[in-house]
Amino acid sequence: MRIVLILFCCVGIFNCSFAQTKFAVQPNAQLITSFPFIQYPGGEILLQARFDTISTPFNFVLDTGSGGISLDSATCAEFNIPTRQTDTTIAGIGGMRKVHYVFDKAIKFKGLTVDSLNFHINDYEMLSAVYGQKIDGIIGYSFFSKYIVKINYDSSIINVYSIGKIEYPLGSNTLKPIFTSLPVQFVKLQDRRKVGFNFYFDTGAGLCLLMSKKFATDSSILKTRRKPVTTSAEGLLGSTPMQITIIKKLKLGRYTFKNVPTYIYDDVYNVTSYPFTAGLIGSELFRRFNVIINYPAREINLMPNRYFGQSFDYSYTGLRMYLIDNKILIQEIVPGSPADKSGLRVDDEVIAIKNNFTQNIRSFRNELQEENSTIRLIIRRNEELETVMLKTGSIR
Repeated sequence: MRIVLILFCCVGIFNCSFAQTKFAVQPNAQLITSFPFIQYPGGEILLQARFDTISTPFNFVLDTGSGGISLDSATCAEFNIPTRQTDTTIAGIGGMRKVHYVFDKAIKFKGLTVDSLNFHINDYEMLSAVYGQKIDGIIGYSFFSKYIVKINYDSSIINVYSIGKIEYPLGSNTLKPIFTSLPVQFVKLQDRRKVGFNFYFDTGAGLCLLMSKKFATDSSILKTRRKPVTTSAEGLLGSTPMQITIIKKLKLGRYTFKNVPTYIYDDVYNVTSYPFTAGLIGSELFRRFNVIINYPAREINLMPNRYFGQSFDYSYTGLRMYLIDNKILIQEIVPGSPADKSGLRVDDEVIAIKNNFTQNIRSFRNELQEENSTIRLIIRRNEELETVMLKTGSIR
């Protein structure tokens, strides 16, 4: 089982539609600033920015699937940032909840200050454990709606431009999604049958495709002879059980992907807004392009990059690892999974995978991305070191 983050979040219970500014003669977009980011294995983007008057840089996830901007509750406590209870509700993959806010504050990048922002507050302790690094917040619609944002996954650089006319790269494909507070794109799928439907674009979700169970059932999209395997994913409001399988073909704009790993989610709270949208497209597909996100023009431009032809991860282990108190611990094992059959247990501390002793959780997860392979793990259990041989499975 992969550790999959799905940071999809709708803020409030109202429609946050975006009003496009009209220009008689639109000026050319001007480069405002550039800054680096860290790309995680699923394509999620982590960048640094400063919050208001605090000089310590915070770690933010850049997320088109977030309907606002947010801060971690523990970060607020650590830096004595006062918060206020509100009646606003956030809906995420893990459920729904009323949230506190911090109002009228700024976020500062190198060469750019974005002010008059309202941050909702959430608990990102589990996200920090998944990333292996402190997560202080998530940047979404409140930032994207004000600028044109170029994400270059080849160079791990983000360029931010003022609103205006901009030329897209020759040979790229410009999509025309529906824009509310989150972009929604029509996608063509083929498995048991061909289906076209709307999906959210979500750079905060470390997966290729997620669809609601209701859509999967109503559309009869999935081949019945292929049995999904049990897994789970980490969302904004907690861990959620899911199933994972593959879709034979996915067409996004003029680009076609084959045998796409796909999560099936029992969307009890209907955060995916079915039947308007069926689910979301995640960063595991997004990272295969250099992307220009142009909310003001209601466009997203895709240019294939060096990751475009990279194979997908089809491995299945049935275990979940987190970084807790500077130890990499197994915290979940699916009954009957390869991890269960190998004899691994919850609370085993992972010391090494293969010959990798780095204690880097991202690196450890990469080592497990080999389907139908036997992989050696060194673990610590009851203060003693043991060797466990794990034979990975496959979702295909």
